[in-house]
Amino acid sequence: MTVTSSPAAATVVVAMSGGVDSSVAAALLVEQGYRVIGVMMRLWAETGAGEGSTNKCCSLESVHDARQVADALDIPFYLINVEQPFKQRVVDFFIDGYSRGVTPNPCLACNRHIRFDYLLNYARTLGADYLATGHHARVETQADGMVHLLKAVDPGKDQSYVLSVMGQAELGDVLFPVGHYMKRELREMAAARGLPVASKHDSMDLCFIADDDYRRFLRDWAGEAMRPGPIMDRQGVVYGEHAGLPGYTIGQRKGLGIAGSAEPLYVLELDHAQNTLIVGTARELGTDALTARDVNWTLDAPVAPGTEAECKIRYRAQAVACRLFPQADGVVHVRFATPQRDITPGQGAVFYQGDLCLGGGVISRE
Repeated sequence: MTVTSSPAAATVVVAMSGGVDSSVAAALLVEQGYRVIGVMMRLWAETGAGEGSTNKCCSLESVHDARQVADALDIPFYLINVEQPFKQRVVDFFIDGYSRGVTPNPCLACNRHIRFDYLLNYARTLGADYLATGHHARVETQADGMVHLLKAVDPGKDQSYVLSVMGQAELGDVLFPVGHYMKRELREMAAARGLPVASKHDSMDLCFIADDDYRRFLRDWAGEAMRPGPIMDRQGVVYGEHAGLPGYTIGQRKGLGIAGSAEPLYVLELDHAQNTLIVGTARELGTDALTARDVNWTLDAPVAPGTEAECKIRYRAQAVACRLFPQADGVVHVRFATPQRDITPGQGAVFYQGDLCLGGGVISRE
């Protein structure tokens, strides 16, 4: 894209969802003088294509709300079909991950392959200068021309974790207008502008699972992965039978359905090769290191070995102190200052220095 210095001369495609955040993002950009185009993606859903789609990101209600907002702002609005690439790059990734015994984060895959690849390129074909979304994050261009991905002002809504898949080629062409505001401010701004979505609830669940029951979804779409098997500790003592490894997470204590232990037991490991759920005591849970693969650096270059940083091992986790040791082929060894209990293969490990998101990768079993 060609970056322009004046909003009045720039065109922005806004990814609209029918929610508060993307609606306010579009409104702010219109007020700032940008030429704004609203675009909504029709994504794959279990019920298949067509107007009966149950994908929460593009339900009939959401499409209606997004159109209403576009009409209120007097901007063009387009609904584009992205079902096939979404199914291949996000849904199949989700199914395959669980089938391989890891716990994938489909939001990372969606941002990497759909929003900031497919949709960004679509915006470019329209001649747009930027793609804007309602994500809670910030981008700032530095004196040296590098674009920094920063945490949102609202710490409870920050989404820089799932945006860590971007590099400079993407960050230079995106805008996150709502990242400078608290969520309550955004609702007030929507109400003040008469936007019909001001009181709409946030969507928090996986958008492509109709009933929010991921275990049921996996039974339907990855039945082989949901085979029952033994629950045992590392000494080989069997405590019962699990209902399928994808139904459990590292660190889980409740819902194991086991008895006969003198102290509480937690999930330590999902042994996919043996279809065995490994449990143990709290003393056995946790480690002070992890390996991340397929690491992306937002500044397009790895940090120096031994760099002090903070790492989040899942979206809602607190960032904790660590040191980063980049290796060849996109691998990073992470050493924590204190042991972490819930390191889960397949989830994202995302690195920070203060508000700056350095990048991240996928937690490996090794």
